[in-house]
Amino acid sequence: MPELIFPGPEGRLEGRYHPQPKADAPLAIVLHPHPQYGGTMNNRVVYNLHYAFHRMGFTVMRFNFRGVGRSQGEFDDGIGELSDAASALDYLQAMNPNSKHCWVAGFSFGAWIGMQLLMRRPEITGFVSVSPPANMYDFSFLAPCPSSGLIINGSSDRVAPPKDINNLVAKLREQKGITITHEEIEGADHFFRDDEVYMKPMIDKVQGYVRRRLTESSR
Repeated sequence: MPELIFPGPEGRLEGRYHPQPKADAPLAIVLHPHPQYGGTMNNRVVYNLHYAFHRMGFTVMRFNFRGVGRSQGEFDDGIGELSDAASALDYLQAMNPNSKHCWVAGFSFGAWIGMQLLMRRPEITGFVSVSPPANMYDFSFLAPCPSSGLIINGSSDRVAPPKDINNLVAKLREQKGITITHEEIEGADHFFRDDEVYMKPMIDKVQGYVRRRLTESSR
């Protein structure tokens, strides 16, 4: 998969780009967890999401936020990271001008950034939010949430406890005009550490959801 260096708000950003042969293939951008706790674009959840979207026919990009890997800049408490994500989406769209659909997926801190990006970019048609840290970050900006999507987490998550995610889902489901699908992987922790027992079922749920949405949009 081609390595990519593209311009960001604070200098270059490092990414991985996996295109499809079809010029009008849907787009997906995948956002990684917290940079100050070891989060990178090569995180296992991010890596597996990236390839899951590619298997479903998406042109996919993941990248390192500022200050991570070969990306320039310094951690900016989410403000700069949101700008990084917007720049990455700009770059992805510029390379694929014929694409009609765009999704955003994020894990943990990346889920929080992804939901903010969703609010900024009306062209995003769907989202996947894995283990959103609703206990650490304010998600009240989702008023209203502009797109339907999937929120998925583990029942044994101690970093982002299920009760906080359940509260977030309940609030979003009060909104009209969107459908929030919520899946919980029984026994999984924040990182879905066992590939066969937890990671694979999580990715299967993601693929099942996204495929349903793609089928519905093609009718």
